[in-house]
Amino acid sequence: MVRGRMESHVLVVDDSAAIRKILHRVLRQTGMAIGEIYEAGDGQEALELLKTKTVSLVLSDINMPKMDGLQLLAALKNSPERRHIPVVMITTEGGETKVGEAVRLGAAGYVRKPFTADQIKDKLAGILEPAIQL
Repeated sequence: MVRGRMESHVLVVDDSAAIRKILHRVLRQTGMAIGEIYEAGDGQEALELLKTKTVSLVLSDINMPKMDGLQLLAALKNSPERRHIPVVMITTEGGETKVGEAVRLGAAGYVRKPFTADQIKDKLAGILEPAIQL
């Protein structure tokens, strides 16, 4: 834990275990005060996990089976207990339609795949409190 700072717990939601693993590693490389990183394979799994875990941020893919990222985002924004959680969408979408829908639904932003560690860090910089930089 970074002294004097609260750690932010993050939920990564993607149907690809490889992408979840990459995001896990990228989050650790940001230099931000990241605590636990939880993972879910789709929106339903994410909502179940959020019944018992508290997070400061959700990183979610848009295209997933069972419950996609837009449905998850809508469910979070319609929940009085969870509507405050910022959601950043991770997308391969070339078109702006789904990204625009995510923004209308209240997404805090989005990052396109393939992404770099710097892109993730830049996107989260205004959302999560950064660790003390030496």
